[in-house]
Amino acid sequence: MRRADFMTSIVGLAVLATSAHAADARRETFGTMPDGTKVEAVVLSNAHGMQVRILALGASLQSVSTPDRNGKSENIALGYASLDGYLSKPQYFGATVGRYANRIAKGRFSLDGRSYDVPVNDGANSLHGGTRGFDKVLWTVGKVTHDSDKASVMLSHVSPDGDMGYPGTLSASVVYSLDEKNQLSIDYRATTDKPTIVNLSNHAYWNLSGEGSGSVMDDRLTIAGEAYLPVDAGSIPTGEIRKVAGTPFDFRHAKPIGRDIRTNDPQLLNGRGYDHNWVISKGEAKALRMVARVEDPMSGRVLTLKSTQPGLQFYSGNFLDGTTVGTGGHVYRQGDAFVLEPQLYPDTPNQASFGSARLEPGHEYRNLIVYEFTTESARGAH
Repeated sequence: MRRADFMTSIVGLAVLATSAHAADARRETFGTMPDGTKVEAVVLSNAHGMQVRILALGASLQSVSTPDRNGKSENIALGYASLDGYLSKPQYFGATVGRYANRIAKGRFSLDGRSYDVPVNDGANSLHGGTRGFDKVLWTVGKVTHDSDKASVMLSHVSPDGDMGYPGTLSASVVYSLDEKNQLSIDYRATTDKPTIVNLSNHAYWNLSGEGSGSVMDDRLTIAGEAYLPVDAGSIPTGEIRKVAGTPFDFRHAKPIGRDIRTNDPQLLNGRGYDHNWVISKGEAKALRMVARVEDPMSGRVLTLKSTQPGLQFYSGNFLDGTTVGTGGHVYRQGDAFVLEPQLYPDTPNQASFGSARLEPGHEYRNLIVYEFTTESARGAH
């Protein structure tokens, strides 16, 4: 073989080897809706053992598999193994929530002097956009791309004027991307044709030891917030911004999620645990920065969360009640997962001191969320 042919062969083999292990994206069918519509799924993967499955239903994270400290990959996101679970008992597992993530008091807000009513589906309040929020609609799967560094999928949904009581036709999109640094990014954007309110976020439930593996109460959590929003019995913020210092809500330095959860603090009694918004910054969204970090001593997995949003809702899985069987065939019980939702403050449309959730025509709403997955050695190991 001539040298030129030999070198060409070597280069060709190198390209094949690289492409076999680089970031990848593929389309699948996850199930069929009652009307016969196929529900598409897109699987993103990288060369480091990470794999993410995104569903068109609710633009949802169905699973996130990532290696532990020993290189063993497991799914660490709660979800259902089939479409039936998402249809029969929706619990926001990995879902895109909107038009307004979190709660709006009494399902009512005013905009430009006009009052709007949105569906009440959480006691006396509206939660995550109402009875048919963005988590329950079939999003359109758009461009699916991959190269040596990143795999991505874009999904979109158009919510018509008056949908769930909200004004304006809202055109929303989300791009899920998985890169070779084990970073999963979720980039929400939205535009409108008339003034409206918007607050989109992702409602992934995490268990860093593996979904269905048991309690997350020993996971060590850090939240980069010096204050939080106390809530009333209906989980609506009272308007007070309270310092976390000296309270069970102080996660400025890493501590186990469950260390203070069984204290008789009235705020923990209200929500049966943590279900509150931390103040990351006041006012408008800021540049991307670290807002939370979770370390799992069992697996060595570490989740670092970055966001552009002023608030972070932390929920400690208080209402998982042992009646749900997840992707791995295990039952989910109270405290078996945590949720971290970067967003605007709850009930912002009714509380001027919280800032604004308003979106004008010609402007773009954006919420960029980045989850970075790493591992650390066992404490005390040599």
